[in-house]
Amino acid sequence: MTHLRMATFPSPIGPLSLAVGVEGLVRLDLEGDRERMARDLERRFSGATLVEEEDPDGVVEALRRYFDGDCAALDTVRVDPGGTPFQHAVWLTLRRIPPGRTWSYAALAAAVGRPDAVRAVGAANGANPVPLVLPCHRVIGSDGRLVGYGGGLGRKEWLLRHERARFVVDRQERLPLAPG
Repeated sequence: MTHLRMATFPSPIGPLSLAVGVEGLVRLDLEGDRERMARDLERRFSGATLVEEEDPDGVVEALRRYFDGDCAALDTVRVDPGGTPFQHAVWLTLRRIPPGRTWSYAALAAAVGRPDAVRAVGAANGANPVPLVLPCHRVIGSDGRLVGYGGGLGRKEWLLRHERARFVVDRQERLPLAPG
């Protein structure tokens, strides 16, 4: 039977819920929606035991350091996102985008060796089960504008400002600006 360790972290962008398995972080919910996360986990890990833990696998501490300004703190968090081989390739390639930088969906598609699969890369990016740790927020439109983010464009903008990334805002949905 699979045991998943869960925690909630009160971040500046709202509560984050997370679940960690034997191989690493399996799910991070940017809206702290524990019920949705439990449903997602049940689909992937049918019959799993969910146990509360203060800081499973050090993920909470890594999140704390990230929000305190160490934008590379999440780079060493072990992840186990599952997915298809294509999704897995896209998700792990996201880690090549350093804090403070952004890539377009076309650049991400090229980086995974599928330059003609921009839409498929976008779909994989949108299905990322561990956003922030696998930094899908660093992927923007080819024109530099913020597009698509499961946690909402306000959160995406906040995260990119926190990391001091350059981009163009074309929406009014915003969270309070990141420090600095």
